[in-house]
Amino acid sequence: MEETISLQDLAKTLRKRLVLIISAVILAVTIAGVVSYLFLTPIYQASTQILVNQEKSEQQQFNAQAIQTDLQLINTYNVIITSPAILSKVIENLDLDTTPAGLKTKITVNSAQNSQVLDISVQDTEPYVAVDIANTTAAVFQEEIKKLMNVDNVNVLSPAVLAENPSPIKPDPMLNMAIAAVIGLMLGVGIAFLLEYLDTTVKTEQDAEELLGLPILGLISTIAEKDIQDAKGPVKSRRKKR
Repeated sequence: MEETISLQDLAKTLRKRLVLIISAVILAVTIAGVVSYLFLTPIYQASTQILVNQEKSEQQQFNAQAIQTDLQLINTYNVIITSPAILSKVIENLDLDTTPAGLKTKITVNSAQNSQVLDISVQDTEPYVAVDIANTTAAVFQEEIKKLMNVDNVNVLSPAVLAENPSPIKPDPMLNMAIAAVIGLMLGVGIAFLLEYLDTTVKTEQDAEELLGLPILGLISTIAEKDIQDAKGPVKSRRKKR
C-alpha cells in the first residue's frame, strides 16, 4: 500500500510541477542550440590512406613471425608519421604557423587489425587546410621513410579530396540539443522534487495528520459565500418585522 501511495505522490508532484519541468527542458535545448550554432567553431576532417606494401617470398607468406614483424613495422610507421622529423617538413612545405607538437594534436593515424593500410586523418577549422595537411603528411612520409629506414614500400592509396560542400564533423548541434534535453529533464525533475520537499505548508487533512501524528476526528466543510448570505437573509427579515 505504501508503495502505491508513494508512486501516486511522485506522479502528483510531476503533474504539479509540469510547467517547471518543460521550461527547464526548453531552456536547456535553447542554450545548447545557441552555443552550438553561434559560439562553437566548426571542425572539418580530411583523410588519406597509404599502403605499406611488404614484399614476401613464398616461404615467408604464411610465416607467423613474418606477420608479427609486419605488424610491428606498421606500429613503427604510426609513430614516425607524427614525429617531428615528418611534421617539421610538413609545416615548412605548407608554411604553417604552428609547431610539430601543435600539428600533432590535429593528426590521427589508425590502422585496421592485420591490415597494411594506414589512415591519416586531420582535423582543422578550415576544410582546405585539413586536406592540404593530410596529403602533404602522406607525401612527406613517403619520401622521408626511404631515408629513415632505407625502404621504399609506401604508396599513397587514396589522397584526401576537398568536397564541394564540406560538412563539419563537430560540433553536432542536434546531438548537443538531445543531450541538453535529457539534462534539462533531469534538472527539472530534480528541482520539482526539491521544491516539493522544501514545501512544509499544510494543505490537506493528510498533511495535518502526518505532521501532528494524531488521527483526524472531524472536518469543517467550506461554507460558500452564497450560503452565508442566505443564512443572514431571514435574520434581517425578522429584525425588520420587529
